[in-house]
This record gives sequence, C-alpha cells and structure tokens, in this order.
Amino acid sequence: MSKLVLDLHAIFKNGKAISQELGRVIDEANAKRIKMVEIIPGKGSGQLKRRVLRFLDQSHIRSRYHRFEVDEKNHGRIFVHFKH
Repeated sequence: MSKLVLDLHAIFKNGKAISQELGRVIDEANAKRIKMVEIIPGKGSGQLKRRVLRFLDQSHIRSRYHRFEVDEKNHGRIFVHFKH
C-alpha cells in the first residue's frame, strides 16, 4: 500500500507552514490517489498533535478524506485514510 509521510518536527514553530504542509499533503494524496497519509507531529507536549487534529476536523478538509486514527502504539503519529 502506498502512503505519504509528513514529519512536522522541522516546522513545529511555524503555524502557517504547518497548515500549508497539511493542506499540501492532503491535496497530493487525493491527486495521486494514495490511500494513507502518515502525519508525525511527535509526542512532545501534545500541542502540535492537537493542532493537526483541529486542522483535520475542519469541514472543508474532513470532506476530502475517509477517516483518521492516532497510532495506538505511538501517540506521536496520525494516520489519515482516503477512499478513492
């Protein structure tokens, strides 16, 4: 199964870049008909993870993917699943 990976560690302090990268990876997954995107906000304080979850919960974004899940074994990873 093909997937995209977005590691947010390098841009964790730049809110605009985070939103741009999240939007870009969702666009790319849809354009290339990729079934899953792995987003890595890291463990840290949880602020970045909450920001990613808020981004994914926006209605105009939520309509572009099927579902998401937080990795049970590593809470610093979020999997976004697509149905094409």
